[in-house]
Amino acid sequence: MDIAPITAGQMYRYYLRQVLVGDGRRPGRKSLRKAQQDAGVPPGRWMGRGLHVLGLGLGAEVTEAQLRSLFGEGRHPDAGRLVAEQLAAGKKPAAAFRAGALGRRVKVTGADLVFRPQATLQLLWALGDEETRTAIEAAHERAIAVVLAWIEDDVAVIRYGAQGVHRTRPARGLVAARFRHYEARSGMPLLHDHLLLSLKGLRDNDGKWGAVHSTALLESTVAASALYNEVVMAEACEALGLASEPRTVTPGRRPVMEVAGVPHELIRWTSRRGEQIAACLTELEHEYVTATDDDGNLKFAPVVSERARARLNRVAARKTRPTKPRARSLTQLREDWRASARDFLAAGAYLIDFLLERARAAAAAIRARVVAVVDVALVAVAVTATVFVMNKDGCFHRRHLLAEARRHLALVQRGRHRGPGLDDRIVKEAIAAHCTDITEARTERGEEPGYRLYTARWAPPGPPSVRRRLPAAPDPAADREPSADPAGLLLPLEPGEWDIPRVPLRHDRAVIASAVLSARLRIARRTGRDPYGVFAHQQAAMPEQLFLFGQEEKSERRQKAGPVDVAALRTDLEALELTASQLSRLGRAGLRLAALRQGANERADRAAAGSTPSAPDADPSSQQRQQPRRESGHGRGPGPRP
Repeated sequence: MDIAPITAGQMYRYYLRQVLVGDGRRPGRKSLRKAQQDAGVPPGRWMGRGLHVLGLGLGAEVTEAQLRSLFGEGRHPDAGRLVAEQLAAGKKPAAAFRAGALGRRVKVTGADLVFRPQATLQLLWALGDEETRTAIEAAHERAIAVVLAWIEDDVAVIRYGAQGVHRTRPARGLVAARFRHYEARSGMPLLHDHLLLSLKGLRDNDGKWGAVHSTALLESTVAASALYNEVVMAEACEALGLASEPRTVTPGRRPVMEVAGVPHELIRWTSRRGEQIAACLTELEHEYVTATDDDGNLKFAPVVSERARARLNRVAARKTRPTKPRARSLTQLREDWRASARDFLAAGAYLIDFLLERARAAAAAIRARVVAVVDVALVAVAVTATVFVMNKDGCFHRRHLLAEARRHLALVQRGRHRGPGLDDRIVKEAIAAHCTDITEARTERGEEPGYRLYTARWAPPGPPSVRRRLPAAPDPAADREPSADPAGLLLPLEPGEWDIPRVPLRHDRAVIASAVLSARLRIARRTGRDPYGVFAHQQAAMPEQLFLFGQEEKSERRQKAGPVDVAALRTDLEALELTASQLSRLGRAGLRLAALRQGANERADRAAAGSTPSAPDADPSSQQRQQPRRESGHGRGPGPRP
């Protein structure tokens, strides 16, 4: 799921002219409904619990005038009719105009939420029979309804008062218009819906209209996307008798849950657009790490971080965006897709007719091994460890735990329905058993449960490290002698020969941390020991931030861990009942993390040497008296002790 804000100008310039007519180009003076018919896409439909407040019906067709009024001006969808009725009743124009107002006018009138199922579900929808297509579309619609209900109940907040100091929930829900598209710009199958969510809602306390805080929606995008992916896969698998399995798209990144039994070669058939973006992204990354100013200094960082890669990926998508192909009906699209897929598979073209049967056979073997009961305690520790490693400085909010809990449930359930509220139970268990509240709220917003700041119980004491720019990487060719052939240095490198430095991914370390902690929790259950009492060998296996402290003295906690003894580490971890592949993986990770920790310790020593006080003979007791004293308690950091 993707999200983007909608402003009044965008509704006129972009959505009414392109998005709502199948991402094509709407000719001038052609009505919205006629343009949608020519583009082969259905009209928009209203949804949301706030429809009855505005006098709209669930599933009713969305008209162009309603869109212009609600999203273009932030007014009632039928504001024109209401104003006409007031004028006919003898009201003055100013009073009649206020009849269609929904509170004060705002710049951001809505949010565009784009929902698309997983790639294998897209294949079954495009290449399967009519029954399969209908079932997947129904699962897609139910998943959108679940996400919208969660946003209405737990995410959307209305701010009011001076600088938005007061916050409340929308009393009667929200209103959204859903528009369905069938294909991508490359002409490949891409079932996706644009959900235009209005940011107008009634306040819970006084019944006045207010604007939903758009930042709250943006902050919960990952959790909403994880909920949609989980629900749409479970709904489709339960309806068609399928199961899901993890698929690694990019090594080192989080796997994607796909339908088991569907050939992954077909995913390459639909990923022509992705290959174009990847090729352009490689060129942009090379320009990013080699760009210099007039003085010869690097303009940007010497490595490509996760955030920079995401931004460059958006630039690559815009640069390689093709024109929309000619409009075709859904029936014609499905026929063309089946013929194209057969040509792509060549000798394996017969698989197109047996996709659903292959998927059901694979699902029978998977469902026989999946346990229907979820251990909340084990999932809570795995979720906490993953979020702790994946987030900067080991600090996170509740929404990060919620998103990871939904991803974990999708991984272990393999397409089964889960109990309602299970993700919230996992988050509560994780916060209560494995997290420490380190919030130092200075505003009313910071005191809210959704904005409390947490870290793991095993985190080292002290405030989080300060974010700083990465140092420039050393040039390995600086000490080399110049080439005997100067012209050879001027020869351009091919894109495949570029060595682009990238920041290492953290997902592998998070998987290792969650596996070890889960195994330790099982042992603690059987032996009755403290799950956080560990040995130095097990501490060394963790990432550089994941130190599990026991009951040692405070001075011992601050001692640096020594080099990793892989042999002893393997001996200790064999007691955790890990498989041979997991033990081998932990051993390799220990060697890599030893080098990372050594570099981190050296940087910490240099930083400590640079922050040494200039008066070493000063009385330490006087320095202690000058520092303000803080008492530790619920909702506060540990603070200095007397």
